[in-house]
Amino acid sequence: MSYVLVISAALVVAALTLFSGFGLGTLLMPVFALFFPPPLAVAATAVVHLANNLFKLVLVGKWARYGVVLKFAIPAAVTAVLGALLLNSVSGLRPLYEYQLGSHPCKVSTVKLLIALLILLFTALELAPRFRKLSFGKKYIPLGGALSGFFGGLSGHQGALRSAFLISAGLEKKEFLGTVVVSAVVVDVSRVLVYGLTIFTENFALLRTEGRMGLIVAATLAAFTGSFLGSRLVEKVTMETVRTIVGTLLVVLAVALGAGVV
Repeated sequence: MSYVLVISAALVVAALTLFSGFGLGTLLMPVFALFFPPPLAVAATAVVHLANNLFKLVLVGKWARYGVVLKFAIPAAVTAVLGALLLNSVSGLRPLYEYQLGSHPCKVSTVKLLIALLILLFTALELAPRFRKLSFGKKYIPLGGALSGFFGGLSGHQGALRSAFLISAGLEKKEFLGTVVVSAVVVDVSRVLVYGLTIFTENFALLRTEGRMGLIVAATLAAFTGSFLGSRLVEKVTMETVRTIVGTLLVVLAVALGAGVV
């Protein structure tokens, strides 16, 4: 049943990224959180995100303007490592509060509360029309890389900040797409390396004995399929309606995560 749910969710959320405005990591991580501890959910999502971006790299990487990539991606890579290390650090803290919801035990932990708050924050930013039009000067590109990388390493939320800072780099459409993808791959590689040495190593038994590694592989393949299907449906869907529905569901999941229900 877990495979059916994860594959279905990955298909749907990958398709939704094309016309909802939300990134794959933003949508897939809460789904993984239903099956994995939150730090492992972030790490598992990062693997799917990296695989998806490597696929995009083959398609649009040649258009990247590497002068901009260096300014953005180098600080992003450094802070992605810091964010990933912080995630691993807070994941070991004891629960803040425990209670019973009917027969279901609930634990409010620091890492769940932190990730829930970040989901709420970035969902609010994605839904805000003013933020979608926001852009920063070229001199702030390294700062944007640092912020995007840090939150990418901490919770996987990097796309909104990355776009806001790179949109003002004076890039043509193809150059923008290529630069975004190359920068995303740099961040993903940096944080996946840290996750591999920390979170994946600590949870290796869980991944191996309960077949959870297969869930990650299945989600990756489903995400590829969802992206393809979404590209065929993009003209038939009202983007603002989808954005509102997805944002509402993310808020509900964030509240449930922060309250320790999931």
